[in-house]
Amino acid sequence: MAKSITGPGSDFKRNASHCLRLTALCLAAVSWPFAARGADVGLAGVFPGKALLTINGGAPRTVAVGVRTAEGVVVIGIEDNTATVEIDGKRRVLRVGQNVAAQSGGGPARAVLTADAQGHFITTGYINGSSVRFIVDTGASAVSIGAGDARRIGLDPSRGTRGVNSTANGLIEVSRIKLDSVRVGDIVLNNVDASVSSSDIPYVLLGMSFLNRMEMQRSGDTMTLTKRY
Repeated sequence: MAKSITGPGSDFKRNASHCLRLTALCLAAVSWPFAARGADVGLAGVFPGKALLTINGGAPRTVAVGVRTAEGVVVIGIEDNTATVEIDGKRRVLRVGQNVAAQSGGGPARAVLTADAQGHFITTGYINGSSVRFIVDTGASAVSIGAGDARRIGLDPSRGTRGVNSTANGLIEVSRIKLDSVRVGDIVLNNVDASVSSSDIPYVLLGMSFLNRMEMQRSGDTMTLTKRY
């Protein structure tokens, strides 16, 4: 009957094999989220050898040609007012003001927002295809747009219904309109109720006409919006 070997050399081999298995598991755990996560990328501007990108609704940041971001986005080249970017292994040509979302896997559309130092959830999104800066405001009954943003987007308040909104600064005149599309992250809603203010406001208020159709989950300084319908 053969005897099993239980000397120091055998223990070393078993320990080494165990460490290799643990290392492989750790590497798989680290690499999996990056492989599974898509990216929502917008082109805010171009410079020689650099692109000004918004990624997953974050603030615009410059990314040099050939550099891979933490989200896995690579700027391949710049030409005129366009940038060629690689997202999830696919190359896309974006014009300034255009964005594209790359999703991996099915499921409801989502947007993940991060709070700023004051606890406000601010993100880059799109109204009728034009880039805007949203701030989540559950106290606003509708998406609320300042006069300056409305002009830039090309909205015509005179075609809406006149009304008055109550704000922290008192009553203001507004025009109630419908937006063709509102996009935040992977979420796109059509025919969204909105109001255009007669004065400028710092951000577009992402109000309840959008948020009512979301499942909202907050964990620490992160808020996840998931489209319900």
